[in-house]
Amino acid sequence: MTLMGGTGPRTLLRRMRELMAEPISPQARLDRLAQLIAATMVAEVCSIYLMRADQTLELFATEGLNKDAVHKTRLKIGEGLVGVIARGAQPLNLADAQDHPNFAYRPETGEDPFQSLMGVPILRGGRTVGVLVVQNLSQRHYEEEEVEALQIIATVLAELVVSGALLDRNAVDGFDPQYRGPLRYEGTPLADGIAMGYVVLHEPRVEIGQLIAEDVQLERQRMDDAINAIRHWIDEMLASGDLAVAGDHRDVLETYRMFAHDRGWLNRLREAVESGLTAEAAVERVQNETRARLQRQTDPYLRERLHDLDDLANRLLRQLTGRTSTALELLPEDAIICARTMGPAELLDYDRRRLRGLIVEHGSPTAHVSIVARALGIPMVGRVEGLTERIDSGDAIIADGDSGEVYVRPQQDVITAYAEKARFRARKQAQYAAIREQPSVTGDGTHIALNLNAGLLVDLPQLDQSGAEGIGLFRTELQFMVSSTMPRLGAQTDLYRKILEEAGERPVLFRTLDLGSDKMLPYLTQMRELREENPALGWRAIRIALDRPGLLRYQIRALLAAGEGLALNIMFPMIAEVSEFERAKALVGREIDRRSALGHSLPKAIRVGAMLEVPALAWQLDALCERADFISVGSNDLMQFLFACDRGNTRVASRYDTLHPAMLRFLRHICETCGARGVPVSVCGEMAGRPLEAMALIGLGFRRLSMQPSGIGPVKMMIRSLPLKALEERLAGLIDSQGDSVRGALHAFAEDAGVAI
Repeated sequence: MTLMGGTGPRTLLRRMRELMAEPISPQARLDRLAQLIAATMVAEVCSIYLMRADQTLELFATEGLNKDAVHKTRLKIGEGLVGVIARGAQPLNLADAQDHPNFAYRPETGEDPFQSLMGVPILRGGRTVGVLVVQNLSQRHYEEEEVEALQIIATVLAELVVSGALLDRNAVDGFDPQYRGPLRYEGTPLADGIAMGYVVLHEPRVEIGQLIAEDVQLERQRMDDAINAIRHWIDEMLASGDLAVAGDHRDVLETYRMFAHDRGWLNRLREAVESGLTAEAAVERVQNETRARLQRQTDPYLRERLHDLDDLANRLLRQLTGRTSTALELLPEDAIICARTMGPAELLDYDRRRLRGLIVEHGSPTAHVSIVARALGIPMVGRVEGLTERIDSGDAIIADGDSGEVYVRPQQDVITAYAEKARFRARKQAQYAAIREQPSVTGDGTHIALNLNAGLLVDLPQLDQSGAEGIGLFRTELQFMVSSTMPRLGAQTDLYRKILEEAGERPVLFRTLDLGSDKMLPYLTQMRELREENPALGWRAIRIALDRPGLLRYQIRALLAAGEGLALNIMFPMIAEVSEFERAKALVGREIDRRSALGHSLPKAIRVGAMLEVPALAWQLDALCERADFISVGSNDLMQFLFACDRGNTRVASRYDTLHPAMLRFLRHICETCGARGVPVSVCGEMAGRPLEAMALIGLGFRRLSMQPSGIGPVKMMIRSLPLKALEERLAGLIDSQGDSVRGALHAFAEDAGVAI
């Protein structure tokens, strides 16, 4: 097959432009378009399938197949060859299509005689909105230039479909690519709270007015000018030394500069222009293909690069169209940011006074931006697939950070229900604020220390706002995770010093780097190359630190410098045996000796402790207590290891209850052993921040709890209404006699005793 006239796709694009100007119905235009593509590409068949709202592919137009099959033939994603193309978002080129294992015979189409098939996805925003297919009677493998031509046509088709130029929505049941009615999504709650407001697209789509070039030479010059302007902007930013608009990530700009000079990327852009697309359509086409390819990658480093390329492509489109305004500049009151993905520094760029919530199509509880959102108290929902393609800036939207539900253009009854829910939360927050300065003591006068879990500078205001007595867990790895390069010694020292100064006399427990498992650093080669079948039980935390002692010593050096003249508390994560703690503590001793030899001052007091997350360590507590100044129980990992239950696996994450007697008896053993040895022990996992679970911990004997800022108010209110002696008696009987979770029994106790849970 050769393209008609040997002129490539330019002729076809010109004819498409002429066809779009004809005064005919959308369906007639779509039918004529299928005829035109078949004729131009010398194919016996051209079929256009479009994605419906129910995620099925419907035959919308065909030339060469049975016309009666139009709007009747439907395929699921992954079903048949068309479904395979949609699922993989990649072209398929087959000399004998019917021999392919995924071939699905649909008798109503009459495609029996046709042997060869070439299909390409119709992509918009990196997502498949349809499939374009050509077929021939003879068996042949289509040439690369023919595949390229069909991809260029698909780029134009995508924009025409979504714009409505090729669809009669009133005539087609159940299809509307820009559905404007209410929508509901079920995502993953990442930061609690209720957000009601209006959509602000983090990367507003630059609408492309003209897709087909009238003057290819002019488009080529426009593309070159725009690329040069982007390069100049990057160079100016890097030379100025003022990187405020890029947050703390100078090397993000370095990455942009690398991409802006990448020959492969630039060649693909220029080839798209040469094919007959405008410069804007060329950028859209290349980025669609890049996004579809990288979204299938499992390497976190490569997926992060997709975000960089998306941002650079958007900047290039704004340069071409002259639209320089961004979401940052157009932020309204009650803004809810919606994004495919987002970095933590980008979230910090938004005006917190106007920001009500955040919704991302990807994301996880341990993603960097999720951590920052929780620190800022911004309700956040993640894993809301396809959201940004079906919303517009200004749409009313509700994000439920408690349940993970998202309502777009909600109906009045939904708005009323959530308004009441928001008012109820506000009343509860007012109650928590009223007791902020009150002591955290039980009804019979026992003091319970409530501390904060933190990890970034943005957490510091929560110390005073929550009424916390200190920081019971400072996750030092977060500084490494939100940075694009390894933080230097000075940057680490500055952060730790600011934390200590802000805390004043309140204690701060610094946990050394807890990396590995779900916390990867893409800039560390050994972590990027690490592939483990069970990373939670693999090379992580103290195991990495002891295998790479230079990294741990570097961090200890920064902590000692920051703690000069102050009290310093250091604890090591994921300790499984006492010898690991001894080796890590010995590194602290070496760094103390080094600092003294250099004539530098030391902290006025240095305490070294261990995290107890591995069950094996509980049976070495006598030996550990002789060597550790304090112990902190990490209930999250302890729970998953105790029950052999991966907390990142949605099928089993909630299978076992933290209030199971086995868990509570285990915790009681830890608390009693540490108490007998006179070693302070605390709990710093999620369990400590939930009132009912915190009540159980207090009943077991724990007197120090550390939690997210949002948990301090509810837990303190519970404590101040708690009859401790009665609880201890009730709990002891429950966990020694009951085989199943004691949650129901503890709820009943709280109700009978008037405990605020």
